[in-house]
Amino acid sequence: MKLRAQYDRGTYSESRRAFKLRDSPDPMQTDPSPQGGSGLTLTLQPELLTRMPGAGSSSGPETDEDVRVPIGSSPGSTSGRGATSRRLRAASHSHSHSHGHRHTHSHEHESDSGEANLESGESSSSLSELRYLLRWLKKSLPFIVILCAKLVIQHALGLAVAVGLFTTFMYVNKSIQTQVFLHDRRTKLHCAWLLLFLTSSSLLVFYTFHTQSLYRCLIFANATIDSQNFWEVLWCVGVTNFILKFFFMGLKCLILLIPSPLMTYRRRGQWYMLIEEVGQLYQVIAPVPLWFRYLVSYNEMDTSVGLTLGILLALLYLIMKLLALYGLSGSLQKTLRTFFSSEVNGASASPAQVREAGDICPICQADFKQPRFLVCQHIFCEECIAQWLNQERTCPLCRTVITDKVHKWKDGATSAYFQIY
Repeated sequence: MKLRAQYDRGTYSESRRAFKLRDSPDPMQTDPSPQGGSGLTLTLQPELLTRMPGAGSSSGPETDEDVRVPIGSSPGSTSGRGATSRRLRAASHSHSHSHGHRHTHSHEHESDSGEANLESGESSSSLSELRYLLRWLKKSLPFIVILCAKLVIQHALGLAVAVGLFTTFMYVNKSIQTQVFLHDRRTKLHCAWLLLFLTSSSLLVFYTFHTQSLYRCLIFANATIDSQNFWEVLWCVGVTNFILKFFFMGLKCLILLIPSPLMTYRRRGQWYMLIEEVGQLYQVIAPVPLWFRYLVSYNEMDTSVGLTLGILLALLYLIMKLLALYGLSGSLQKTLRTFFSSEVNGASASPAQVREAGDICPICQADFKQPRFLVCQHIFCEECIAQWLNQERTCPLCRTVITDKVHKWKDGATSAYFQIY
């Protein structure tokens, strides 16, 4: 019985040793039982019995004879063995099933880890390239600073002129908008100063670079520059663009100097809008001769191929300019229709309506001047509501839509767009 219990407990561990005992003699041999029944007898060889678990702890005497272990097949034991075998098969099935699941999950985990490793590899390569770029910039920074200092010293005069032109434009543009907003409270002396400042700045630039004859570019003539030098052409285009802005801003200053009885606020706004649209159109056309000559001339390639390439590039440039002019022509036509139309905002308010509104304009908080009665039944000064509708389309009190369009540039502003081509 003790050996039988040991045999049952060691079934799983002996399965691992079975591969090692294939070449050795079979330690257990079945022998049909001479007695009745279906029992079997296991014959254990003495020399291999010591290898089995628990053999060293056996208390029986050692003998050279074979040990026979009978395995009965009584009905009770048969049912026990059947249940045991079913449990073993179920355990084996669950073990194989769990092993299959582990195998599947391991494959999924390996694939996910492979993708993660690939992504991490790409990110690490990007980071390494970024580190290399930063390291290069760090090492090259002293040379870049030296090179920039050299360029600044070499072109100090041109850079100073560019900064001066830009600051002059920003200052005068803001001052003109402020004077337009002040209506009758504007200072004519300040407007005259702005006009003088613009004129002197333009003359100073032309005098400083009189050898280049930059003023000739204003009338589409040739300046005294190298037409094949890109930087000289770019310099001439930039100066011409700023001078044209100054010229049309000077015209707006002249409009500001006209007394109020001679020109109403609404009419001034129309003039500001027309001057700005014409100025933008002229700024688009002015650099065409400079860039056309630069694209056509080819001293390095005085062959038919160079000439053909230059003509092709010049034609492409002209097509691009024609498209730009077509877009501006539509805006100019709308501006001209507005300029020659007698468009007013609302109707004239009666004295009774003015008294009912309180005799105070909600915008300027002063007595009404030429009050206008809007469709939303609110009353404002004609100049106040005109200035408001330059930026908005709705009533300032109830937000009712008054007009379906907003006219730009009526506030005296000048576009800061730099026409480089």
